Amino acid sequence: MDPVPCKIGVIGLGYVGLPLAIEFAKHYEVTGFDIKSARVKELNAGKDHTQEADAEALRTVLRQQEQQTGNGLWFSDEPAAIRQCNIYIVTVPTPLNRFKTPDLGPLLKASAMIGQLLKKGDLVIYESTVYPGCTEEDCVPVLEKESGLQFNKDFFCGYSPERINPGDKVNTLTKIKKVTSGSTPEIAVQVDELYKSIITAGTHKAPSIKVAEASKAIENAQRDVNISFVNELALIFDRMGIDTMDVIEAAATKWNFLKYKPGLVGGHCIGVDPYYLAHKAEALGYHPQVILSGRRVNDNMGMFVANKVIKLLIKKGHKIEGARALILGITFKEKCPDIRNSRVIDIYNELVEFGLAVDVYDPYVNVAQTKAEYGITLLQELGKEYDAIILAVAHQEFRELDYRKLKSGERGVIFDTKAFLDRTLVDARL
Repeated sequence: MDPVPCKIGVIGLGYVGLPLAIEFAKHYEVTGFDIKSARVKELNAGKDHTQEADAEALRTVLRQQEQQTGNGLWFSDEPAAIRQCNIYIVTVPTPLNRFKTPDLGPLLKASAMIGQLLKKGDLVIYESTVYPGCTEEDCVPVLEKESGLQFNKDFFCGYSPERINPGDKVNTLTKIKKVTSGSTPEIAVQVDELYKSIITAGTHKAPSIKVAEASKAIENAQRDVNISFVNELALIFDRMGIDTMDVIEAAATKWNFLKYKPGLVGGHCIGVDPYYLAHKAEALGYHPQVILSGRRVNDNMGMFVANKVIKLLIKKGHKIEGARALILGITFKEKCPDIRNSRVIDIYNELVEFGLAVDVYDPYVNVAQTKAEYGITLLQELGKEYDAIILAVAHQEFRELDYRKLKSGERGVIFDTKAFLDRTLVDARL
């Protein structure tokens, strides 16, 4: 008997789900599902505001679906549209709540929806970043309850953590080695083979779902701790009157020095994943010391930058109340329109509390989205003079600005959080 053709449903069409759906659609019949109707309409028109998808690749797989070639991609916001699928891949976000603990709401809602569609023999693969044990301990019970089916008898699960790097056009989905896993040895092989069909960099088959989940959690926690170390050095060297990047450049002449740079740590991975790992550790009775201490350092860097700017203004004789400040960039990283968990907002809020009039400019970001998310109305163009300018995101466009026209004469202050600008232009940097 011939094997049943793979019909894949990708649930969640953001930075992770869309590139994945496009790659699978080159080989299989794929339906992309998202609860946002506007997102679905946009994608069916061949457009992607996240700029993660290759526009031509998106249009190509959409045409393949229209031509009924046996593979290709289409999008829907109707759960019934993915009922015929036999493989479901979940790529919904896993954010934090206001108490900095895991918010599994989107993940469990997606699991409940899939559970109502599950058939015998179906496979559910999770890519959303979670703590070890989440797939089998939190998601599987929802799938069983909604479907009435039995796990590892009637349906199966896999876990393959996403490794998308937003804004990176070199290290793209297919060029990054993929960790895979399955709920039985046989399913682990099936999941691994499925990803091998699209990942040219190869795969690594983990011995269990928990191991795969843990691998994702620690790869970002490790980066977070390393960055927190250099951020703490920046706080120390600031008191010494030493430029942190000068120290790092000198230390980096040794072959085994890891050249991490200080900065704001936000986004949907590095600034979030350590809390997932810490949450699980605390549930097991262990209070993680290193992970949470690193988080505290990184979470306070925006406040440090704002306070440093205030001190520089005072030193140059400015009245703080009513002083004008410009923040360049609000995305969580350069060359990317993603504003989720951006720590630039910490700088903004602190400066506003000091009484400054603060403008924000970012050519990558949707104005309505920033207003809805943070209550900030972005500048559409630059033209005013400012007492303080804070380079918060290293967008290439910001290197070309005429800072001498933007700042209010010699008394103007420029602070560079990314060590991105010419040093002769700036008053201080991280």
